[in-house]
Amino acid sequence: MSQTDGILKPRLRRRSAFEYAAWCVCILVAAGILFSVSTNPNFKWDVVAQYFTQESILRGLVLTIMLTVVSMALGTLLGLGLAIMRSSRIKPIAATAGVYITFFRGTPVLVQLIFWFNIAALYPNLTIGIPFTNIQQAVDVNALMAPITAAIVGLTLNEAAYMAEIIRGGFSSVGKGQIEAADSLGMGSFTKMRKIIIPQAMPSIIPATGNQAIGMFKETSLVSVLGVAELLQSAQLIYARNYQTIPLLIVASLWYLVMTLVLSYPQSLLEKKYNRSAATIPRKARKLTAPEGIAR
Repeated sequence: MSQTDGILKPRLRRRSAFEYAAWCVCILVAAGILFSVSTNPNFKWDVVAQYFTQESILRGLVLTIMLTVVSMALGTLLGLGLAIMRSSRIKPIAATAGVYITFFRGTPVLVQLIFWFNIAALYPNLTIGIPFTNIQQAVDVNALMAPITAAIVGLTLNEAAYMAEIIRGGFSSVGKGQIEAADSLGMGSFTKMRKIIIPQAMPSIIPATGNQAIGMFKETSLVSVLGVAELLQSAQLIYARNYQTIPLLIVASLWYLVMTLVLSYPQSLLEKKYNRSAATIPRKARKLTAPEGIAR
C-alpha cells in the first residue's frame, strides 16, 4: 500500500514481459480452438441447435434437476444426522455412522445404483409392521423399486456419506471455547447446535456443499443405466434413432455446462454472505454465551 495525502492506495504491480507473452499464447490457442470447432462441419452445429430445446431433451433436463434437488436435500438431512452420530461420545453410535460412511464412500456409485435396482433379487417381499401386534403390511419390493426410486435411493444414500463428512468437518472448525461456554450455561444439545455450532460451521460447510451439488448434477448421468430418461438418456434415445451421436452428446454436454454455471452463481453469493458474517459470528456467540453481569 502507498500513502498519498493520508489516503492509502493499493500499490500497482508491474506486469512482466513473460505475463504479456503468456496472455498472447493463451489468446492464440483459444482462438485456434474456437475457429476449428466453429468451422468443422463434423460437429453439425445445425443439428445441435435443432435438438438443444427439443421437448424430450427438456423433459430429461427437468428430471435431472429434480433428481439433483431431491437427492441433495435428502442426502444433506441424512448426512446431518450421520455427522451428529459420528461426533457422538457413545462408541456404538459413532461406530455405526463410521461404518456407513466408510461403506458408501468406498464403493462406486454406479454399483450402488445397480444394486438398489436389483434389491428385489435378495428381498422380493418385505413385511412392515409393529412388533408383537397383528398390524403388518406386505410390500412388493420389485414393484416399489422402480428405476426412478432406485435412482433417488442410491444417490441419496451415497450423498449422505459425503455430506456427513463435510458437516462433521464444519463442526470441527468451531472453537472448543464456544462449546464449553454453551455447556457451562446449561444449553441443551438442540439449542447449542442451532445457535452456536451450525452458524459458525456454515462458512466451512457452504463451499463444499456447493461443490457436492454441482457434482451431484453431473452424477445423475449414471442413472441412465437404469433406464431413467434423464438428460443423457434422453440424448441417447434420440441418437439411437437418427445416428447423430456427436451432436446429441454436445447438446447434453452444453446443458450440463449451463446448469453448472447456474448452480455456481448462488454458491458464490452464499460464500460471500457467510464469509462476511464469519468475523461477526464469534462476537455474537460470545455475547450469547457470556454470563449475566460480565462486560461484553
